[in-house]
Amino acid sequence: MKLVIVESPAKAKTIEKYLGEDYTVKASVGHIRDLPKSNKKAIDIENDFSPHYEVAKGKEAVIEELTKLAKKADEVILATDYDREGEAIAWHLSEVLGLKKPKRIVFTEITKEAVQAAVAHPRKIDEDLRYAQEARRVLDRLVGYDLSGLIWKKLRYGLSAGRVQSPALRIIMEREREIRAFIPEDFWVITADVQSKKTPFTLSCSQEPREKAEVDRIVTVGKTGTWKVQQVKETEMKRQPKAPFTTSTLQQTASSRLGYSPSNTMRIAQRLYEAGLITYMRTDSSHLSNDAKKQIKDVVTRTYGDNYYQEHTYKSKSKNTQEAHEAIRPTDISKAKAGKSADQKKLYELIWARTVASQMSDSKMLRTKMIVDVNDGEIPTFSINGSRILFDGWLIADPAARGEENELPAVEKGEILAFKDIHVEDKQTQPPGRYTEAGLVKELEKRDIGRPSTYAAIMKTLVDRGYVEKQGRTLFPTDTGDVVSSFLEQHFTKYISDSFTAELEDELDEIAEGKREYVKTLKDFYGPFTKEVQSKEDIEKISNLGDAPKEYTCPKCGKNMIYKLSKSGKFMSCATFPECHGARTVEGEELEGPKELDEECPKCGKSKLMERDGRYGRFIACASYPKCKYVRQDEEEAKKALTGVKCNVCSKGEMMERRGRFGLFYSCSEYPDCKHAIKAKPTGRTCSYEREDKGGVCGALMMEGTKTIPERCSDKTCPNHNPHKLEKSK
Repeated sequence: MKLVIVESPAKAKTIEKYLGEDYTVKASVGHIRDLPKSNKKAIDIENDFSPHYEVAKGKEAVIEELTKLAKKADEVILATDYDREGEAIAWHLSEVLGLKKPKRIVFTEITKEAVQAAVAHPRKIDEDLRYAQEARRVLDRLVGYDLSGLIWKKLRYGLSAGRVQSPALRIIMEREREIRAFIPEDFWVITADVQSKKTPFTLSCSQEPREKAEVDRIVTVGKTGTWKVQQVKETEMKRQPKAPFTTSTLQQTASSRLGYSPSNTMRIAQRLYEAGLITYMRTDSSHLSNDAKKQIKDVVTRTYGDNYYQEHTYKSKSKNTQEAHEAIRPTDISKAKAGKSADQKKLYELIWARTVASQMSDSKMLRTKMIVDVNDGEIPTFSINGSRILFDGWLIADPAARGEENELPAVEKGEILAFKDIHVEDKQTQPPGRYTEAGLVKELEKRDIGRPSTYAAIMKTLVDRGYVEKQGRTLFPTDTGDVVSSFLEQHFTKYISDSFTAELEDELDEIAEGKREYVKTLKDFYGPFTKEVQSKEDIEKISNLGDAPKEYTCPKCGKNMIYKLSKSGKFMSCATFPECHGARTVEGEELEGPKELDEECPKCGKSKLMERDGRYGRFIACASYPKCKYVRQDEEEAKKALTGVKCNVCSKGEMMERRGRFGLFYSCSEYPDCKHAIKAKPTGRTCSYEREDKGGVCGALMMEGTKTIPERCSDKTCPNHNPHKLEKSK
């Protein structure tokens, strides 16, 4: 028996179909080891930055199963992903399972041919790739731990910084400061409705006047003047198809066309890859294999005709791209549609269209510009642009890339146009737009910050840390993000600069290529970095973020107020704090502040309880927090949160609404004595599904579902937890 180990169960399922009965395919379910949370144990800096790995929580059973299978196997094959992360997982598996001579195979697509070819040509674990991943992990931990520790002391407990996350935040804040400093100017847009023979159309003034007097003059002359065609410019142009998708361009296009976030795009792409439908989705290469090009040629000539095919070669933008890697493409180009879910189908069709279009003929179009003057140039000219497709070419395969077409009527130079009406719209100049997730990915790639596999994680980290908020597709920096970025820009300018971050990425690439040493890279970085951090230990704690507006005085003592930072963001505090606890929101509304209760803490018995304001309302906690972590919800707030549904585990408490780091959930009011919790709001009914394993009905609480599943069982082990699957099995 030969044992093949991959990362995900879905990937294992697909590969198992392509290998014979002699092979057993199992999944490690991602990483089996990681650095411990405590940095003191994680990295032995004195011993050449040696990392100390621990078995990931919950992976004990996986390791036990794989160890037993490996001992029985004649051969162990590690088939983890084709990148640094995959190489690291393979190495960790080899170390933990005690494998002496494991075979390492890689493939960029999960097809029968690719998998069997990989099995026929195994190699050893690539130590350079593994070291590059380890160096990135160690660097990120050292930077994050040291910088975060300093920020905790100087700004606020619980904040963090990161080697790539912080430069990304700085880019967002630089744009935000441009927006704040922007001074709008008034201008006017003037349009005119005219007609040529029987065809009406609208012209735009070539100037946008800043003075009202000039606007009035143009309107007056326009209403009475003669509108004559001064020039008609016709230019035949070609539009070349775009390169096949890389990770970055896929994330950008999926955002603009489908509205998917980078993390969602990568999640869907991962499913498509594991199902064997697309090639590996973490790549910065635009290269297509000869076999793929042959498939595309066959599809194009058969579907659209010989004149639609044109071979193109694309140069990858990244200087470190390995051309042996491929762009993201369908594994079988003849399949125009594939995927299980609606999201998978949409993303697959997007990838298919871009791949096929990349090897098609240029589209040809006629661009037309009509210039019209009034009274032989008495006022600025008016014009209109239009286009007409002469040959659609690659746009027939990717029509969503077409854009709007505005075909103009046929007119001749010197022709007099009939004037109908003139319109004036007053506007203001606009500041530069904030970044969307797609826009930030593009900017990071342009500045060579991060790598394809890290973009989605960067976005998620910024949102999870509360440094950025997503409103629609737009990223808005929070007050917390502003303060953290400003602190880092002031004190660690070099370490969050574009050039330094990009150079460090290049050094990691050189480790992967065997051109640079792991230990030397870390020493060269960490020595100066740790000195820089230590030199900032003497700076004062930043508790004052500036004076609040004079019109907002302390609601308790009437004195001036200052801005401070809390977990919820900026707020106004009395300048005499802690003598006075007066506080306001940034909008000026009074905050009640903490209130001491005449009740001792039931946990420590040493301090009084305090009533405080939290992100989700009032709560009661020990005055000695964080030494004593006793906390309970305010009685009034708790009453509002009760659902009226009795807990079916302890039968004492009621299920109540709560909020955690992952959003809303419902748990027993008797917590911590009863820790029963469910994901959605209970309906008040219990599950009546007959379960053989329980010898009777399930009895778990039913909870609200979705539009397609109005109600479902809260017990994940119950088939009624997913009624769709239950119905299908029947």
